[in-house]
Amino acid sequence: MLAYRITTEGAAPHLCRIDISEPGPTQIGVEIKACGLNFADLLTQKGTYQDIPQTPFTMGMELSGIVTTTGDSVNNLKPGDRVAVFSGQGGLAEFGVFEADRAIRIPDAMSFEDAAALQIAYVTSHMALDYRARMQPGETLLVTGAAGGVGLTAVEIGKLMGATVIAHARGRDKLEVARAAGADHLIDDSEDLRTRVKELGGADVVYDAVGGPAFKAAFRACNPEARLLPIGFASGEVPQIPANHLLVKNLTVIGYYIGGYMKFRPDLVRRSLAQLIDWYSNGLLSPHVSHILPLTDVAEGMELLRSRKSTGKVVIRTGD
Repeated sequence: MLAYRITTEGAAPHLCRIDISEPGPTQIGVEIKACGLNFADLLTQKGTYQDIPQTPFTMGMELSGIVTTTGDSVNNLKPGDRVAVFSGQGGLAEFGVFEADRAIRIPDAMSFEDAAALQIAYVTSHMALDYRARMQPGETLLVTGAAGGVGLTAVEIGKLMGATVIAHARGRDKLEVARAAGADHLIDDSEDLRTRVKELGGADVVYDAVGGPAFKAAFRACNPEARLLPIGFASGEVPQIPANHLLVKNLTVIGYYIGGYMKFRPDLVRRSLAQLIDWYSNGLLSPHVSHILPLTDVAEGMELLRSRKSTGKVVIRTGD
């Protein structure tokens, strides 16, 4: 089969042909149909992601496809089932073997592309806002990088949860994408973020995918008892948090990494994904996929993320 792999530490990923593996007792074999790309894939290539598999490995953290085989201990899935798999690795290939507890059935009406796009970004935002920040209806949510892969899902989910959503992004085109996803207020990257947020009444929850100056400005625009979620650092700058300033407004900065939950509370991830699939089935959310590319064009898809030329998700179609 064809797979996009990092074969040795520090080497660039490349397409190569490898043998198809057989599943172990608790695993399933999947004919992969689509795989979502994430900013974390870029960090993995650079060797700076916080959770890099041992080489050699196939890249691709979230996928969808059809179950082909099951291990002897798997009784909740069967060959022919359409599934989404929160894989962590192995998605950028034509076939893969994954732990069954990382998979969930998807409705027949859900496309494989949408299923691949629904996982990391949407589960990250849903668990962040619901389980970690405990956001309540009527609160004000500020989302930085609001047109990106995770930012856009935070806008959409925040609106579904009853928040007033402030979207911060670079350029009118990206802000219009955020508006279409449900944002109530738009702030361009060229504007003074702190001043504009304060004019809108301040933020109760901050979902920051950018870091750097954007986080600092958002931090200073918080209301008392606000919660801040540093989700990612697309700016390349990890913010240093002045702990003494937390005391003044009784602020809370919440550490959160979705990959960690797959290791010690996978049930929370499956529960979140089930809720998202239910919302999808009822027409309450719709993944924004800006680009769908073939497996042979993975490098082009990664460049779309690196150059921030995509909005929402970039999805690689790995099968027919």
